[in-house]
Amino acid sequence: MDVAAVVVAGGRGTRFGGLKQFADLDGATVAARSVVAARSVAQRVVLVVPEGYHGDGEGADVVVEGGETRASSVRAGLAHCGDASTIVIHDAARPMASPALFASVVHAVGDGADAAIPGLDVTDTVKRVDRSGADVVALDTIARDELVTVQTPQAFQRDALVRAHATDGEATDDAALVEAMGGRVVVVPGESTNVKITEATDLDRLRAPVASLRIGQGVDVHRFSDDAGRPLWLGLTEVPDSPGLAGHSDADVATHAVADALLGAAGLGDIGRHFPDSDPSTEGIASATLLTAIVDRVLDAGYRAMSVDVTIVAQRPKLAPYLATMAQRLTHAVGAPVSVKATTTEGLGTIGRAEGIAATAVAIVGAR
Repeated sequence: MDVAAVVVAGGRGTRFGGLKQFADLDGATVAARSVVAARSVAQRVVLVVPEGYHGDGEGADVVVEGGETRASSVRAGLAHCGDASTIVIHDAARPMASPALFASVVHAVGDGADAAIPGLDVTDTVKRVDRSGADVVALDTIARDELVTVQTPQAFQRDALVRAHATDGEATDDAALVEAMGGRVVVVPGESTNVKITEATDLDRLRAPVASLRIGQGVDVHRFSDDAGRPLWLGLTEVPDSPGLAGHSDADVATHAVADALLGAAGLGDIGRHFPDSDPSTEGIASATLLTAIVDRVLDAGYRAMSVDVTIVAQRPKLAPYLATMAQRLTHAVGAPVSVKATTTEGLGTIGRAEGIAATAVAIVGAR
């Protein structure tokens, strides 16, 4: 599906006491983590920021200034979504929404709904009250089975969302505007961990305790292939006009180093244990497939990636033009910020003689 996402980060954080969306959360800003999550389904991510924003874009493709209200900020972001047929709207203040939740609402729209929203059942008794006097007085009890609490991300058929916002209406979420015009809005199961940061104490609760953080290191080296037609893959990116690397898979040393770092941090061994080069079924396998499987195994082990740093060591080719793309694609695959750097050995050793390429990576994971 052709999906674009608008991450709304235009609030002033009055109750929080500052711009909560740009506060640090275990090494990345709250907004950056929301952008990473949105990118799990979206080919284009638009970040809506407040007036006076001076950040680095938090990993988004487009940064646009928002309006005075949430609805006007969404409209500002919607104008930069290109021709995407499905639009996802997500509040930056919900940085813990999982890729699975994003996929759930997008799939529901793909199945024909005008909109899909995550909802949680109400477990507490709910009463309607009168606040007009000196005391708050309970008037009646509302049936809980007819209620859900609603979260973001919310996904929409593009045409339905555009028509809903064409009225310039205001609402606490975009689904309300679609409901008002008679659209079909389906509710998918929300996540109790998808907490909205409202006050400083909310952020403190989300921060991983130092004791639950683990660090892993990965190293990989491959020589250049004698096959002149073999492509060079680094960081899930094909680098043109260069010989490829020899290996059982596509020999993407940068991605393999990331995979080993994640596995090491989670105590799961190395990539060879999970995908041995003696297995003929994995010959020529794409490293994107390997990394996706390893991220899933790290999650199954009870950990989630927090951040990854990669260094590619190569005398040739020149990699500077491709580093940003590598970082973006690895970030998408890992589900956490990944930085990518490149260096040479100043002509020393086998790498300096351009016999191959190496990569190292360090990953931090936290208990889920």
